[in-house]
Amino acid sequence: MMRLWGNYFRIIIVLMSFLCLVSVCSNYIIINFTFICMKDDFSKTIDDGNGTLKSIYDYSPTEKKYILWAVAFGTMVGTFPINFLYVRYGARIPFFSAGVLSAVTTALTPWAAGQSMWIFVALRFMQGVAYSADFAAIGIVISKWAPLNETAIFIATLTSFTSIASIITNGVSGLICDSALGWKWSFYLHAGACLFVFTIWVLIYKDDPTFHTCVSVRELGKIQKNKSEAHIKDGMKVPYKEIFTSPVVLTVWLCAFTELSTLILIATYAPIYFRSVLKFDIKIIGFYLGIMTAIHLPFRFVCAFLSDKMSCISEIAKIHIFNTLAVGFVGISFIVFGYIPAEHNISAVVCLAILECFISFNSGGFYKCGTLHSRQFASTVISAIQFTKCISLFSGPALVAFFVSDESSQTQWSHVFMTLAGCSFFANILSFIFFTDKPATWTEDGSVVKYSKKEEDVKF
Repeated sequence: MMRLWGNYFRIIIVLMSFLCLVSVCSNYIIINFTFICMKDDFSKTIDDGNGTLKSIYDYSPTEKKYILWAVAFGTMVGTFPINFLYVRYGARIPFFSAGVLSAVTTALTPWAAGQSMWIFVALRFMQGVAYSADFAAIGIVISKWAPLNETAIFIATLTSFTSIASIITNGVSGLICDSALGWKWSFYLHAGACLFVFTIWVLIYKDDPTFHTCVSVRELGKIQKNKSEAHIKDGMKVPYKEIFTSPVVLTVWLCAFTELSTLILIATYAPIYFRSVLKFDIKIIGFYLGIMTAIHLPFRFVCAFLSDKMSCISEIAKIHIFNTLAVGFVGISFIVFGYIPAEHNISAVVCLAILECFISFNSGGFYKCGTLHSRQFASTVISAIQFTKCISLFSGPALVAFFVSDESSQTQWSHVFMTLAGCSFFANILSFIFFTDKPATWTEDGSVVKYSKKEEDVKF
């Protein structure tokens, strides 16, 4: 009998996984937008020390730093334990548990913010633990469900969750903050949506498509085509030492760090920068941020398609071109963005949109290099990008805390942008030295422990 989804059930898996990634990311970045409307909520007040009252939700730059860093600490603490759970139990239960934790902590955020700073920070820490599950999930879904000739498309889809989360969260939070519902309902609605998408995901997802009743024999053959027995069966020992000391992999992670630092800085501070420096009205900030971020999405898939299908130049040349656009040109865009004055604020929006478009080339740059070089261990390499995200969760707030004491000072913000641009240029230079499209020696059969050939053959 012909199934409704035909031979494309993997697309449903990837799309539902993508929505779950978006939801977890959205839950942690809601606060970035609501900061600018929470301070006007005087339902709870405290004495500011001068005999006047201020909103309990009006946080100082230092308090905002603690609130943002709490997620980073939680992500760092959760990364390796959750990765261990993925390796031991697969993605289904650990990722679902992370989704439930994210939903619960998001729903409790308005309550925690009204209790005390430290309860709020503790809750944000738990939200960070949930957030640490995302890239490990990406690695497993790609490794298990993506055909080799669709890898770039799958990477482009799943790694775009941060941008989509920003579009949804900034737009929704902007509308809710300015409505009769108030900022608290932004957290409640996001929490409910999170539980909904994760419930659907856990009902339809299996780690091994071989045993999924919705996967046809034809589709299974496509998913497993040209994959080794070790890749399909997971009967292998991961060469962690070789991976974590590989100059190629380390450079891939450095490029990922610069990209994630840029994306997280934009997701975290763009609402504040647009309001304080560029002087946009709060009602329009969410709309502009959403449009700015959405423009680059078609580029992601066009770039991924070109990376997989373009044959007029060599693979390594494509990797270098795509990576230079995704890393080096992002640095140039950041420098330009930092010097656009408030009277030309629309030009600043256009510049940031162009920056987002350059980032779209990453699936054919460092991501593809890491995948081609590590082959059957690509899921491990992609999963480890989570740690660079942990660092970037610290680096963004740290740079802002170091350089920015006045949120309305464009000069202070430009120092942050220049620093990130310098990191991008450095990573781009290293990529020309170390990047390759060839598999590492530790991916060869002699370096991998496979299942015994006496076991039954893999189903194709």
